[in-house]
Amino acid sequence: MAEPDGKLSGKVAIVTGAGRGVGKATALKLAREGASVVVNDLDVAEARATVAEITNSQGQAFGCVGSVTESEFPEHLVQTSLEAFGQIDIIVNNAGYIWNGAAHNHSDEQWQAMLDVHVSAPFRILRAFSRWLRPTAKQEIAEQGRAVCRKVVNISSVSGTQGSATQVAYSAGKAAVVGLTRTLAKEWGRYNVTVNCVAFGHIDTRLTQAYEQVPPAIEVGGREFKVGLSNAQLEGVRRSTALGRAGQPEDGAGAIYLFCIPESNFITGEVLTCSGGI
Repeated sequence: MAEPDGKLSGKVAIVTGAGRGVGKATALKLAREGASVVVNDLDVAEARATVAEITNSQGQAFGCVGSVTESEFPEHLVQTSLEAFGQIDIIVNNAGYIWNGAAHNHSDEQWQAMLDVHVSAPFRILRAFSRWLRPTAKQEIAEQGRAVCRKVVNISSVSGTQGSATQVAYSAGKAAVVGLTRTLAKEWGRYNVTVNCVAFGHIDTRLTQAYEQVPPAIEVGGREFKVGLSNAQLEGVRRSTALGRAGQPEDGAGAIYLFCIPESNFITGEVLTCSGGI
Protein backbone atom coordinates (compact mmCIF):
# COMPACT_ATOMS: atom_id res chain seq x y z
CA MET A 1 0.00 0.00 0.00
CA ALA A 2 1.19 3.52 -0.76
CA GLU A 3 2.29 5.45 2.32
CA PRO A 4 0.57 8.88 2.39
CA ASP A 5 3.34 10.15 4.69
CA GLY A 6 6.16 8.31 2.97
CA LYS A 7 9.52 9.90 2.25
CA LEU A 8 8.44 10.60 -1.33
CA SER A 9 4.94 11.83 -0.67
CA GLY A 10 4.00 14.52 -3.19
CA LYS A 11 6.83 13.60 -5.58
CA VAL A 12 6.48 12.47 -9.20
CA ALA A 13 8.89 9.88 -10.58
CA ILE A 14 9.59 8.59 -14.09
CA VAL A 15 10.99 5.05 -14.22
CA THR A 16 12.00 3.66 -17.60
CA GLY A 17 12.01 -0.07 -18.22
CA ALA A 18 9.55 -0.47 -15.36
CA GLY A 19 7.63 -3.47 -16.68
CA ARG A 20 9.98 -6.07 -15.23
CA GLY A 21 12.98 -6.65 -13.03
CA VAL A 22 14.75 -3.80 -11.26
CA GLY A 23 12.61 -1.19 -13.03
CA LYS A 24 9.39 -2.71 -11.80
CA ALA A 25 10.75 -3.19 -8.29
CA THR A 26 11.84 0.46 -8.29
CA ALA A 27 8.47 1.75 -9.49
CA LEU A 28 6.71 -0.25 -6.77
CA LYS A 29 9.10 0.92 -4.05
CA LEU A 30 8.84 4.59 -4.99
CA ALA A 31 5.05 4.28 -5.11
CA ARG A 32 4.97 2.63 -1.67
CA GLU A 33 6.88 5.64 -0.35
CA GLY A 34 4.23 7.99 -1.70
CA ALA A 35 5.49 8.97 -5.15
CA SER A 36 3.25 9.14 -8.19
CA VAL A 37 5.00 7.05 -10.84
CA VAL A 38 5.11 7.28 -14.61
CA VAL A 39 5.75 3.70 -15.75
CA ASN A 40 7.58 3.31 -19.04
CA ASP A 41 8.20 0.04 -20.85
CA LEU A 42 8.30 -1.36 -24.37
CA ASP A 43 5.81 -4.06 -23.47
CA VAL A 44 2.22 -2.83 -23.15
CA ALA A 45 1.08 -5.75 -21.01
CA GLU A 46 3.98 -5.49 -18.58
CA ALA A 47 3.63 -1.71 -18.23
CA ARG A 48 -0.08 -2.08 -17.53
CA ALA A 49 0.62 -4.77 -14.95
CA THR A 50 3.00 -2.50 -13.05
CA VAL A 51 0.52 0.39 -13.17
CA ALA A 52 -2.27 -1.90 -11.95
CA GLU A 53 -0.18 -3.22 -9.08
CA ILE A 54 0.48 0.33 -7.92
CA THR A 55 -3.07 1.59 -8.30
CA ASN A 56 -4.55 -1.52 -6.69
CA SER A 57 -2.48 -0.63 -3.63
CA GLN A 58 -3.94 2.90 -3.55
CA GLY A 59 -0.89 4.40 -5.24
CA GLN A 60 -0.81 6.75 -8.22
CA ALA A 61 0.64 5.60 -11.55
CA PHE A 62 0.37 6.34 -15.24
CA GLY A 63 1.70 4.27 -18.13
CA CYS A 64 3.76 5.62 -21.02
CA VAL A 65 4.58 2.78 -23.40
CA GLY A 66 7.31 3.14 -26.00
CA SER A 67 10.98 2.77 -26.86
CA VAL A 68 13.36 5.19 -25.18
CA THR A 69 15.59 4.90 -28.26
CA GLU A 70 13.02 6.45 -30.62
CA SER A 71 14.09 10.00 -31.40
CA GLU A 72 10.75 11.63 -30.51
CA PHE A 73 9.95 9.48 -27.49
CA PRO A 74 11.92 11.36 -24.79
CA GLU A 75 9.90 14.53 -25.42
CA HIS A 76 6.71 12.47 -25.38
CA LEU A 77 7.68 10.83 -22.09
CA VAL A 78 8.38 14.15 -20.39
CA GLN A 79 5.22 15.80 -21.74
CA THR A 80 3.08 12.81 -20.80
CA SER A 81 4.45 12.95 -17.26
CA LEU A 82 3.73 16.66 -16.95
CA GLU A 83 0.22 16.26 -18.33
CA ALA A 84 -0.49 13.36 -15.97
CA PHE A 85 0.92 14.83 -12.75
CA GLY A 86 2.00 18.44 -13.39
CA GLN A 87 5.62 18.08 -12.27
CA ILE A 88 8.69 15.83 -12.36
CA ASP A 89 10.84 15.29 -9.29
CA ILE A 90 12.68 12.01 -9.97
CA ILE A 91 13.94 10.37 -13.15
CA VAL A 92 15.31 6.83 -13.07
CA ASN A 93 16.96 5.92 -16.39
CA ASN A 94 16.79 2.14 -16.10
CA ALA A 95 15.68 0.81 -19.52
CA GLY A 96 18.19 -1.40 -21.30
CA TYR A 97 19.14 -4.83 -22.57
CA ILE A 98 22.27 -6.80 -23.45
CA TRP A 99 23.67 -7.84 -26.83
CA ASN A 100 26.85 -9.74 -26.09
CA GLY A 101 29.66 -11.11 -28.23
CA ALA A 102 33.42 -11.02 -28.57
CA ALA A 103 34.75 -7.66 -29.71
CA HIS A 104 35.97 -8.98 -33.05
CA ASN A 105 32.45 -10.19 -33.80
CA HIS A 106 30.69 -6.93 -32.88
CA SER A 107 28.95 -5.28 -35.82
CA ASP A 108 28.50 -1.53 -36.15
CA GLU A 109 24.78 -2.11 -35.57
CA GLN A 110 25.46 -3.97 -32.34
CA TRP A 111 27.86 -1.29 -31.11
CA GLN A 112 25.42 1.52 -31.88
CA ALA A 113 22.42 -0.29 -30.40
CA MET A 114 24.13 -0.58 -27.01
CA LEU A 115 25.19 3.07 -27.02
CA ASP A 116 21.69 4.15 -28.11
CA VAL A 117 19.84 2.46 -25.28
CA HIS A 118 22.36 2.83 -22.47
CA VAL A 119 23.61 6.40 -22.90
CA SER A 120 21.94 8.22 -25.82
CA ALA A 121 18.43 7.52 -24.53
CA PRO A 122 19.16 8.78 -20.98
CA PHE A 123 20.83 11.86 -22.47
CA ARG A 124 17.81 12.63 -24.66
CA ILE A 125 15.36 12.10 -21.79
CA LEU A 126 17.34 14.43 -19.56
CA ARG A 127 17.69 17.00 -22.34
CA ALA A 128 13.91 16.94 -22.78
CA PHE A 129 13.49 17.24 -19.00
CA SER A 130 15.81 20.28 -18.96
CA ARG A 131 13.38 22.27 -21.10
CA TRP A 132 10.90 22.16 -18.21
CA LEU A 133 13.43 22.02 -15.39
CA ARG A 134 15.42 25.16 -16.14
CA PRO A 135 12.59 27.73 -16.23
CA THR A 136 10.82 25.98 -13.36
CA ALA A 137 13.92 26.00 -11.16
CA LYS A 138 14.74 29.60 -12.05
CA GLN A 139 11.24 30.67 -11.01
CA GLU A 140 11.55 28.76 -7.72
CA ILE A 141 14.90 30.39 -7.03
CA ALA A 142 13.44 33.84 -7.71
CA GLU A 143 10.47 33.20 -5.44
CA GLN A 144 12.00 31.06 -2.69
CA GLY A 145 15.75 31.55 -2.89
CA ARG A 146 16.36 27.89 -3.79
CA ALA A 147 14.83 25.44 -6.23
CA VAL A 148 13.06 22.28 -5.11
CA CYS A 149 15.54 19.41 -4.86
CA ARG A 150 15.02 17.00 -7.75
CA LYS A 151 16.73 13.68 -8.43
CA VAL A 152 18.20 11.85 -11.40
CA VAL A 153 19.40 8.27 -11.03
CA ASN A 154 21.14 6.71 -14.02
CA ILE A 155 21.88 2.98 -14.20
CA SER A 156 25.34 1.69 -15.00
CA SER A 157 27.00 -1.67 -14.39
CA VAL A 158 30.21 -3.14 -13.05
CA SER A 159 30.75 -4.00 -16.71
CA GLY A 160 31.07 -0.26 -17.29
CA THR A 161 33.26 0.47 -14.27
CA GLN A 162 35.45 -2.66 -14.41
CA GLY A 163 35.01 -4.07 -17.94
CA SER A 164 33.57 -7.44 -18.93
CA ALA A 165 34.59 -9.90 -21.62
CA THR A 166 32.06 -10.28 -24.48
CA GLN A 167 30.41 -6.97 -23.51
CA VAL A 168 32.53 -4.35 -25.25
CA ALA A 169 29.59 -2.29 -26.56
CA TYR A 170 27.48 -2.76 -23.43
CA SER A 171 30.46 -1.87 -21.23
CA ALA A 172 31.20 1.22 -23.32
CA GLY A 173 27.60 2.43 -22.97
CA LYS A 174 27.57 1.81 -19.24
CA ALA A 175 30.89 3.61 -18.82
CA ALA A 176 29.61 6.55 -20.83
CA VAL A 177 26.60 6.97 -18.58
CA VAL A 178 29.00 7.58 -15.68
CA GLY A 179 30.47 10.52 -17.60
CA LEU A 180 26.97 11.77 -18.38
CA THR A 181 26.09 11.54 -14.70
CA ARG A 182 29.11 13.42 -13.41
CA THR A 183 28.87 16.14 -16.03
CA LEU A 184 25.18 16.85 -15.41
CA ALA A 185 25.83 16.86 -11.66
CA LYS A 186 28.15 19.82 -12.26
CA GLU A 187 25.80 21.58 -14.69
CA TRP A 188 22.58 21.07 -12.74
CA GLY A 189 23.77 21.75 -9.21
CA ARG A 190 22.66 25.35 -9.74
CA TYR A 191 19.11 24.02 -10.16
CA ASN A 192 19.36 21.89 -6.99
CA VAL A 193 19.24 18.64 -8.99
CA THR A 194 21.27 15.71 -7.72
CA VAL A 195 22.52 13.40 -10.48
CA ASN A 196 23.85 10.03 -9.38
CA CYS A 197 24.44 6.58 -10.78
CA VAL A 198 23.98 3.01 -9.54
CA ALA A 199 26.31 0.38 -11.04
CA PHE A 200 24.87 -3.10 -10.71
CA GLY A 201 26.63 -6.38 -10.40
CA HIS A 202 24.72 -9.59 -10.96
CA ILE A 203 20.99 -9.07 -10.37
CA ASP A 204 18.57 -11.95 -10.96
CA THR A 205 16.42 -10.89 -13.91
CA ARG A 206 15.34 -12.51 -17.16
CA LEU A 207 18.62 -11.28 -18.70
CA THR A 208 20.79 -13.21 -16.25
CA GLN A 209 18.88 -16.40 -15.44
CA ALA A 210 20.32 -19.84 -16.11
CA TYR A 211 19.80 -21.04 -19.67
CA GLU A 212 17.62 -23.88 -18.44
CA GLN A 213 15.20 -21.52 -16.68
CA VAL A 214 14.42 -18.92 -19.35
CA PRO A 215 13.62 -18.75 -23.07
CA PRO A 216 16.78 -18.47 -25.18
CA ALA A 217 16.04 -14.92 -26.31
CA ILE A 218 14.11 -11.73 -25.63
CA GLU A 219 12.53 -9.54 -28.28
CA VAL A 220 13.45 -5.88 -28.68
CA GLY A 221 12.15 -3.93 -31.65
CA GLY A 222 11.09 -7.08 -33.48
CA ARG A 223 14.51 -8.70 -33.10
CA GLU A 224 15.53 -11.55 -30.80
CA PHE A 225 18.55 -11.37 -28.52
CA LYS A 226 20.07 -14.29 -26.63
CA VAL A 227 20.07 -13.85 -22.88
CA GLY A 228 20.97 -15.84 -19.80
CA LEU A 229 24.11 -17.37 -18.31
CA SER A 230 25.34 -20.92 -17.95
CA ASN A 231 25.20 -22.58 -14.55
CA ALA A 232 29.01 -22.48 -14.48
CA GLN A 233 28.97 -18.72 -15.06
CA LEU A 234 26.35 -18.23 -12.34
CA GLU A 235 28.37 -20.28 -9.89
CA GLY A 236 31.43 -18.18 -10.73
CA VAL A 237 29.48 -15.03 -9.93
CA ARG A 238 28.37 -16.44 -6.60
CA ARG A 239 31.92 -17.46 -5.68
CA SER A 240 33.30 -14.00 -6.52
CA THR A 241 30.63 -12.11 -4.55
CA ALA A 242 31.36 -11.33 -0.91
CA LEU A 243 27.75 -11.92 0.12
CA GLY A 244 27.71 -15.24 -1.73
CA ARG A 245 24.56 -14.66 -3.73
CA ALA A 246 23.11 -12.82 -6.68
CA GLY A 247 21.10 -9.67 -6.06
CA GLN A 248 17.34 -9.56 -6.38
CA PRO A 249 15.40 -6.80 -8.17
CA GLU A 250 14.40 -5.47 -4.77
CA ASP A 251 18.09 -5.10 -3.85
CA GLY A 252 18.59 -2.99 -6.95
CA ALA A 253 15.52 -0.92 -6.19
CA GLY A 254 16.84 -0.29 -2.69
CA ALA A 255 20.08 1.16 -4.04
CA ILE A 256 18.20 3.43 -6.45
CA TYR A 257 15.88 4.50 -3.64
CA LEU A 258 18.83 5.77 -1.58
CA PHE A 259 19.46 8.44 -4.22
CA CYS A 260 15.77 9.43 -4.33
CA ILE A 261 15.16 10.26 -0.67
CA PRO A 262 15.81 13.56 1.13
CA GLU A 263 18.72 12.06 3.08
CA SER A 264 20.77 12.11 -0.16
CA ASN A 265 20.05 15.76 -1.00
CA PHE A 266 23.76 16.69 -0.61
CA ILE A 267 25.09 13.75 -2.61
CA THR A 268 25.63 14.26 -6.33
CA GLY A 269 27.92 13.06 -9.08
CA GLU A 270 28.48 9.72 -7.33
CA VAL A 271 28.49 6.12 -8.49
CA LEU A 272 27.18 3.55 -6.02
CA THR A 273 28.14 -0.05 -6.75
CA CYS A 274 25.36 -2.47 -5.88
CA SER A 275 27.01 -5.86 -6.40
CA GLY A 276 27.08 -7.74 -3.10
CA GLY A 277 30.82 -7.07 -2.95
CA ILE A 278 31.89 -8.61 -6.26
